[in-house]
Amino acid sequence: MSVIGTYDLERASNDMIDGMRDGCHGAAPLPGRVSDWMVDLLRDARLHQWIAQHGSPLNVVNPEHFIRNASEMIRITQERGVQFRPFFARKANKCLAFVDAAIDAHLGLDCASEEELLQSLDRGAKPSNIICTAAVKNRGLLERCVSVGATIAVDNFQELSAIENIQRGESSTARLALRMSGFLHGGNKLRSRFGFDMDQIPELLRRLDDHPESLRSITGLHFHLDGYSGSQRVSAIQQLIPFVDSLREAGAPISFIDIGGGLPVCYLNNEADWSRFWREHQRALTEQRGEITYRNDPLGRTVDANRVLGEPKAYPFFQQPAWDAWLAAVLDAEIDGEPIAQALATRQLELRCEPGRSLLDNAGLTIARVEGVKALNDGAGAILLSMNGTQCRTSSADFFVDPLLVRARATEARVALPANQSGYLFGAYCTESDLIVKRKLVFPEGIGVGDLVVLPNTAGYFMHFLESRSHQFPLAKNAVYDRSTPSLLSLDGIDENDRAKRKTAP
Repeated sequence: MSVIGTYDLERASNDMIDGMRDGCHGAAPLPGRVSDWMVDLLRDARLHQWIAQHGSPLNVVNPEHFIRNASEMIRITQERGVQFRPFFARKANKCLAFVDAAIDAHLGLDCASEEELLQSLDRGAKPSNIICTAAVKNRGLLERCVSVGATIAVDNFQELSAIENIQRGESSTARLALRMSGFLHGGNKLRSRFGFDMDQIPELLRRLDDHPESLRSITGLHFHLDGYSGSQRVSAIQQLIPFVDSLREAGAPISFIDIGGGLPVCYLNNEADWSRFWREHQRALTEQRGEITYRNDPLGRTVDANRVLGEPKAYPFFQQPAWDAWLAAVLDAEIDGEPIAQALATRQLELRCEPGRSLLDNAGLTIARVEGVKALNDGAGAILLSMNGTQCRTSSADFFVDPLLVRARATEARVALPANQSGYLFGAYCTESDLIVKRKLVFPEGIGVGDLVVLPNTAGYFMHFLESRSHQFPLAKNAVYDRSTPSLLSLDGIDENDRAKRKTAP
């Protein structure tokens, strides 16, 4: 299945959005995929009113698209005879609308903190549909997981011992998934901070043999791999299947293999734009053309004697295969002459994963209001937004999708930059480095106070993963779009809960 095939439903939207694209594009353009519901929202006459009501920036999410993505994952696995359950990685987005949607659709929830766990339980999630993958698990979190019966991805011997000590005082039995790492791939070891190394399997088996209560608690195997390589996942599954057989022979009720997250998302319309951007960026860094990033930001690379060295610190915003074809390819890959899908089905092993970006693909956007514009001394324009750089940021060096521009509806005179002015989007933090997008942008028809800058497809990590409230600025509000009632843009439960806490605080 091709990337384009998955996104046929969005082609009409891309035609409709051209007017908004025309208002803003990169000096080296990177037009992104935009879904139909986003077009409907951005064309709504009440958009500016909603920004005035809820503040800027405003995150808008759409659980319907989240469920569409989950349904496609389930279809791909069912066609191959595989039992499958995705566990939504809550760390990718804090909105409770996605938690509610996951519960209604009988999906699982991946919680990486006690607060995420408690919220999920409060919304009605079954403990059997929760896995805790927290990188660091204190005793309180482990106690909570054991007492309610949530699955724990056990990372090391210390965690295993702590769980055993907790179980001695509990009537319930813990559900455990051994998190494994150190797989061999292409002759190299895939190193990770997470999990038991595969070389520790003999030690693990000996220890579990001495602790039969722990052995009986192990219901699955889990792994986390950095990056988005499908072939690395194939290697990991291949090496875990014999361990599944060994654990079952020892008496462990293993019922699943969990491949973690990392299902790749394609944010851009085509590869040519992505390749052209990096060519032009290299030319800019070597002074063969004008800058296309603020003060020639190298985006993680270095320049030495007119040579550009290293790799950009960037998520691959264009990549193929995207998550649907990627998942199919992993299941179709053969190990020892047998497709992975068949190996799992033969052993009655459920496949689990913890998607974040891929479930949230095209399920949200971020809107910010222009509060000021001015010319910089190098001739570029500074566009000042009611927003800060942490409100659309991950570990990637920049947000590599061109914003959309929605014009102010007011007719009175306003401060604006002239047509064809290029410039940069600056945030509200009092630092030189607070840019919303580091790339130089062009505004063919100008841009002014009251206009709205729209960052598409931000639901997966960009909205919340690094957000902060320095200067005591409030965090962005989160609104939920419902196609059946588009006139009602209500706040997400995460903001309603915060508001209720403030009202009841002494």
